[in-house]
Amino acid sequence: MRFVKSVRPAAAAISLISAGIPKSLDISSTTSVQSVAKTIAQNTMSFYKGTDDQFVDLDAPYYWWQCGAMMGSMLDYSHYTGDHTYDKKIATAILAQAGPNFDYMSPAHAGQEGNDDQAFWGFAVLAAAERNFPQPRSEIPGYLELGENIWQSLASRWDTTTCNGGLRWQIFATNPNGLDYKNAVSNGGFFQISARLARITGNQTYVEWANKVWDWTQGTGMINEHYQVLDGASSRKNCSDVNAATTVSFSYSQGIYTYGAAIMANISTGADQEKWTDRTKKLLDSSQNYFTPFGDVNNSTDVMYEHACEHIDICNTDMKSFKGYFSRFVYASKIMVPSIKPTVDRLLHTSAKAAAQGCQGGQTGTMCGRKWYVDGFYGDAGLGEQMSALETIQGILVDQAKPPLRGNDIKTVRTFSSS
Repeated sequence: MRFVKSVRPAAAAISLISAGIPKSLDISSTTSVQSVAKTIAQNTMSFYKGTDDQFVDLDAPYYWWQCGAMMGSMLDYSHYTGDHTYDKKIATAILAQAGPNFDYMSPAHAGQEGNDDQAFWGFAVLAAAERNFPQPRSEIPGYLELGENIWQSLASRWDTTTCNGGLRWQIFATNPNGLDYKNAVSNGGFFQISARLARITGNQTYVEWANKVWDWTQGTGMINEHYQVLDGASSRKNCSDVNAATTVSFSYSQGIYTYGAAIMANISTGADQEKWTDRTKKLLDSSQNYFTPFGDVNNSTDVMYEHACEHIDICNTDMKSFKGYFSRFVYASKIMVPSIKPTVDRLLHTSAKAAAQGCQGGQTGTMCGRKWYVDGFYGDAGLGEQMSALETIQGILVDQAKPPLRGNDIKTVRTFSSS
């Protein structure tokens, strides 16, 4: 499958572009998107106290996984805008968490690490590999090997004692909250990582596992007949309790599976390509229930919201960031399956404009809020809100960026670029 690149001229180097006022965003202007993304990236990084040389955990209430998610967002920022201001901090953070076995099983965070947490660091690691992001530490393996180690760690915990397979949410018995729950985000993370490694390496084992995880997820009903991705099921009930009427669903799981399916379509041929393209389109079509919260009224048409919690103000700290990961992976999906581009652009470009209008809060007056369908800033100026807006806005530039590398094009680069 061919990639489609934008023919719009590149803007000036972002180092020459000043940070912009988000509410002035013009999505048709590369310079405007870059300048607004620059402002929101600054606000996002204000939550991180690490340096170019030292990793520091995020302050409460943010968990370890969200730092991995944050570094994934900032990798996108560097790649889409060409602003390398934060590259050393990003590399230091990612490499510092590799763990003693270089698989992101972090002893310091064992009390909170689940399979989904490891997967989110895996997303960041693979993004670094696919872009030849600098890896300055020769005593640590390259990003691709780190990603393969994460995959091996996840695969080793595929559990056939219940539900005929699947990953549990949690890893350690010392963290029993969710140990008997097999959830979409953990299995979706494993699915997407398998698909990405299949594309990078051409190794058929990864293809087989991607198919296996998809089949298992669909077999349990976590991907239902309408291609809704439902949150999970109890292993105590042999995963028989998945039901769209009672099982919650979140945008990020929908996005994670969409990108994995899009990659499988991209690397497949013939009937398999048709199958995976159809799955990608159906996942995207189903995702539209995360948009237009009030129908075609109140300026909410095609504006994204987290439907499990947002409109009734019960989103927890994690949930406030989910829209960002949906945007990240669905923007990436249209590069793999160009036929979905019109739908992706309609939904996410509209949401980007709405999100930018909500970035009028906090101490800077440019911090982004939670609800994008209200007039101006709403809610908290937290990290999740900044990442959600950042990914949705900077993703407008995805068509101009180089597509993910694969095969022998992936190298270990030791030196950093400058903007």
